[in-house]
Amino acid sequence: MSVYVDRAGLKVSDVLAVFVENEALPGTGIEAAQYWNGLAAILARFAPVNRALLAKRNDLQAQIDAWHEGNAFEQGAYEAFLREIGYLVPEPAPFTVDTADVDAEVATMAGPQLVVPALNTRFALNAANARWGSLYDALYGTDALDAPPAKPGGYDPTRGEAVVAYAKAFLDEVVPGWREYTSLITGAVKGQQLLKNNGLHIIIVVDREHQIGKTDPDGIADVILESALSTIIDLEDSVAAVDADDKVEAYRTWLGLMKGDLVATFEKGGRTMTRSLESDREWCDLSLHGRSLLFVRNVGHLMTNPAVLLADGAEAPEGILDAVLTSLIAMHDQGGNSRTGSIYIVKPKMHGPEEAAFTNDLFDATEDMLGLARHTIKVGVMDEERRTSANLAATIHAVRHRIAFINTGFLDRTGDEIHTSMQAGAMVAKADMKTSAWIKAYEARNVAIGLACGLSGKAQIGKGMWAAPDRMADMMAQKIGHPMAGANTAWVPSPTAATLHAMHYHQVDVFARQKELTNIAPLSDLLTVPLAGGHNWSDAEIERELDNNAQGILGYVVRWIDQGIGCSKVPDIDDVGLMEDRATLRISSQHLANWLLHGVCKPAQVDAAMARMAAKVDAQNAGDLLYRTLTPDSMAFRAARALVFEGVAQPNGYTEPLLHKFRQAVKAA
Repeated sequence: MSVYVDRAGLKVSDVLAVFVENEALPGTGIEAAQYWNGLAAILARFAPVNRALLAKRNDLQAQIDAWHEGNAFEQGAYEAFLREIGYLVPEPAPFTVDTADVDAEVATMAGPQLVVPALNTRFALNAANARWGSLYDALYGTDALDAPPAKPGGYDPTRGEAVVAYAKAFLDEVVPGWREYTSLITGAVKGQQLLKNNGLHIIIVVDREHQIGKTDPDGIADVILESALSTIIDLEDSVAAVDADDKVEAYRTWLGLMKGDLVATFEKGGRTMTRSLESDREWCDLSLHGRSLLFVRNVGHLMTNPAVLLADGAEAPEGILDAVLTSLIAMHDQGGNSRTGSIYIVKPKMHGPEEAAFTNDLFDATEDMLGLARHTIKVGVMDEERRTSANLAATIHAVRHRIAFINTGFLDRTGDEIHTSMQAGAMVAKADMKTSAWIKAYEARNVAIGLACGLSGKAQIGKGMWAAPDRMADMMAQKIGHPMAGANTAWVPSPTAATLHAMHYHQVDVFARQKELTNIAPLSDLLTVPLAGGHNWSDAEIERELDNNAQGILGYVVRWIDQGIGCSKVPDIDDVGLMEDRATLRISSQHLANWLLHGVCKPAQVDAAMARMAAKVDAQNAGDLLYRTLTPDSMAFRAARALVFEGVAQPNGYTEPLLHKFRQAVKAA
């Protein structure tokens, strides 16, 4: 239970107060009293505005619900109604963003991006160090290489030969003259050749004494690719942070990364290992960045956190706390992260330009409080809510002086699509969402509008996550579509996946591709509601859909509630490991809530699916010593059921309020 101390009229958890005063503030030149007075002033100014914006969300949703309940759907009338209530706002006059002092990894380079939970220091270090990756290792250990798997018992030379042949074919494709360059060193026992293509570096390692190099005619022991150009350290969807203890742990990871002294000790293969941050790579008179450029993802506007209580006893808005404290921590960066002195904050789940303008004002006030130059704090806008997608140009305009990133988030965006039109009718099956008219328009409009607003060369235009870390062959076949779509970054689930996905950016010149993309899909396509239109599902189809959703919900929630794990590889209904976070949970819970509301299924059918899938999830987690069996009375099962049966009433279909409620109960017990 938290113990609170008084700071500038605020009640601050003693855990947070000690962290701020003893760890975060020293070295910044900011005194404790100055910090707490500044935070109190920002909370007094922005907390009421935050509440008003959330109230507006609820009011708009209530009006949309009432319209669907009282009107037969007609596209033209629907769009007119959305304009009338202010859901759709006028388009701004043509403009170009003027963000300055942006690092090359954001503005002028194209490559993979990792997202990693701040509550796992080992993963955070792995991601930060994933700037460079061995192509040989990535091919040898995954199904990206279409060859017989490695034989057990050490190095398999047959598999190795296939790896070398694949890598050299890749070099022939993207740097056709590579042999001419490496011929300068192939006569030597050891050496390295640095190549560059589409702005990305390739290191060819020659070592004739190495196990691989001594059997290779060219003496090549490895091919190293510049891989994860940037990494998002996540305080949001991939973490379970419900109180001051959790928040401080996450903030401490961010602090260690900014100071460059983060280490993690862990057991692997029966050995104790310690991991720390990589140094830059010095190359003659060239210094190559050794680590990913780090962003930090704050939480959105919805949640509050008991780490700080306002003067009236209410919990402080968590997004405001994140903005001020992650910015303070980033002041410890002395060029080890941003070479331009910028701070990169990803802001998720904003609803339209008014909320983006609020974030801009909050960042202005944070800069003033911390003595930072205007627009030091850059913002990444997650285009993952329907009102933002429908008003994307106006949203970008609201942060045009500091925007460094837009990114589509299909999963959260689908959850909001379902919830916004919850009363309109039953939605198509979950798998059919990916081929709906709105999603095609959404992905295309994000890139086209970003380009029209001048983001190319100044900011990232990103695409979402490849969720199956064990299916790299499928990723290699499909994810090249992201750079082809004009995205200069896209999310991957692991450092290995980053190295493989980096190949796509050698094969596609993204910035040349962006110049070819000019058409913006019609807004009407984006606003086409994915209704099933009276589709008659069979009993077997309904049961399969219910089981699929229930298994995904239970498999994720049981780890969140019982163990505080916000992101992990969760087996799906077919036992395929998928990287799950709250966004996937939002879809599954909202989809079941929608089908319940419109009578596609009955409560008893959902409960039966939950019971069947609880047994399956128990079996899938049989090897986890910390796992707690799912029973009807267990907190995790109750949370999963509440997410469905109370899903219609959840604000914008978000899962956080219920997850936090049940996780806090588990921690209290």
